[in-house]
Amino acid sequence: MVFVAGHFGEWLQGLWGSEGRIALVTMACPAHGAWADVGPADRLLLERTGLIDGDRCARFLAALGLPARGRIRLSPDLPPGGGAGMSTAALVALARAAGAPEERIAAACLAVEGATDPLMLRLPDAVLWAPREARVLQEMPPPPRAEIVGGFWGPPVRTNPADRRFPRIDDLIDAWMEGPDLHEAARLASLSAERATALRGPADEPTADLARRLGALGFARAHTGSARALIFAPGAVPDGAETVLAAAGYAGCLRFRTGGRP
Repeated sequence: MVFVAGHFGEWLQGLWGSEGRIALVTMACPAHGAWADVGPADRLLLERTGLIDGDRCARFLAALGLPARGRIRLSPDLPPGGGAGMSTAALVALARAAGAPEERIAAACLAVEGATDPLMLRLPDAVLWAPREARVLQEMPPPPRAEIVGGFWGPPVRTNPADRRFPRIDDLIDAWMEGPDLHEAARLASLSAERATALRGPADEPTADLARRLGALGFARAHTGSARALIFAPGAVPDGAETVLAAAGYAGCLRFRTGGRP
């Protein structure tokens, strides 16, 4: 079995630069992801998980230069459509389990998804990523170390590659390039989340209020999914935080550590 970590929303996502490219800084989630196992078979035998159907799987393998055969099992830790990268993580895990060349994985993911997360990279949260182009726009300082408590607010929302309803975040990206400390990173993430919610909704979610109630430094969201994250300093999460989120209606509440800078 091959494991590839997912993400949990984004620190930042929106339109950037003179061309208005959709750009993001992902929130890496090393504790949760997707698993892939590939066994021998004369034809393609895919265990259905809601991640990818047989036709897309065959197209993905073809884009990798591999034959469409094998017994394939994909297992996500988190719900598809939640903004946690389970689709991309599963594809990257499948590519590696099948022995595909690393340099072909990003383009192959884009070919079948139309928009893809940077989960094939060694440091997915240390780049400004163009999800509709599957390429690095520029290197970025890695996020500071943080502890995240989160969950899923509302139903799954699959990413529509044609969707461009994103706010401008040039100022937030400029500030992120300076290597913000955790307090500033949480503030920038909160601004990105607030701008996305003002443009995309939902208007009634309680994430900002819960962040204040629990003493979080800020909050983040999946800009095209239902994942929501409260940002704390490592070791500073109050007891019972997951229970508070669950009582407020968040599903699949979890906790993990992220970031790579002190």
